Amino acid sequence: MSRSRSLSPAVLAVALALAAPSLSGCLEHEDDARAESGSGPAVIQPGGPGEDASTLAPDAEVDHGDVAHDDIAFVQMMIPHHGQALTMAELAPTRAQSRQVKALARRILAAQRPEILTMAAWLTEQGVAVPSAKDDPAAFDHGEHGHASMHGMLTEEQLHALEDASGAEFDRLFLEGMIQHHQGAIEMADAVAKRGSDVRVTEMAEEMVVGQGAEVDRMEELLAQL
Repeated sequence: MSRSRSLSPAVLAVALALAAPSLSGCLEHEDDARAESGSGPAVIQPGGPGEDASTLAPDAEVDHGDVAHDDIAFVQMMIPHHGQALTMAELAPTRAQSRQVKALARRILAAQRPEILTMAAWLTEQGVAVPSAKDDPAAFDHGEHGHASMHGMLTEEQLHALEDASGAEFDRLFLEGMIQHHQGAIEMADAVAKRGSDVRVTEMAEEMVVGQGAEVDRMEELLAQL
């Protein structure tokens, strides 16, 4: 996974301060692509894999299909999922004892902050709700609607224990928690990479599987050395 320069919290906040309301269910949306017609702006109905798009009447609703909803559900859930990883990684500079753990935390921050912006931009293009990194992940868990559900999130108790720890104890809790967190993200990403319909979403998911899989291997090595 390519690494980008970390964004400041102020820049991240501005980029994610979007007006769309938070929704807890599967969201239907209209495509913003428009074509000129005599009766007003037309609506573009995306075709299936290998099929051309079609032009519908201006008042027609676009059917994105169940697979497209899986793409949306994954990206909506992954923003607050990444947000929790950032919260954990931001604790490391002042609490971790291991230089390797601090370096890993910096890597996670550098990778996942830009990914949040990329995912937010994709959701905006789809015209659906964009969570912030600080939103309650449960509000965007689509499992009860027949789509993938959230995996790997730490509980409030686990987060509080991590916040209260320092030194070697922090290192252990951080590695255990981040392994759990990454494995959940990999499970979610692997599922959408196999059945997703949007090329950008499947590419993002594939990169997460590879990048976070490598980080899990490294964290398991570090944990064994504690």
